[in-house]
Amino acid sequence: MGESKSPFSVEALRRRLRAIGGLLQDPAATKSEKETAEALKARLESQLREAGAPAGDWTDNAFRLGRKVAEIARSTAPPAPKGGASDHAYRAGRLLARSLRKWRAPK
Repeated sequence: MGESKSPFSVEALRRRLRAIGGLLQDPAATKSEKETAEALKARLESQLREAGAPAGDWTDNAFRLGRKVAEIARSTAPPAPKGGASDHAYRAGRLLARSLRKWRAPK
């Protein structure tokens, strides 16, 4: 994926394209508004191609799913809280084991 030169994010460009599409389908829009919208639409589509973003069809969903899976694989579980009952029992068990080893050690 190439680096985008556009100051807008891919999602923002797609939102703008949807808005322009709505204007093009508006029967009340004048001919000059439609011509301007067509030119803007072509420019935004070229910016999307330059950004190297997925096409916006099913491949876009697969791309996002892959990103999410990779993100989940990188995430880790939060550390266990300190000071719980099991923590105290673990420390007490270690202390008892050390004491027994010292007591049984040859003198």
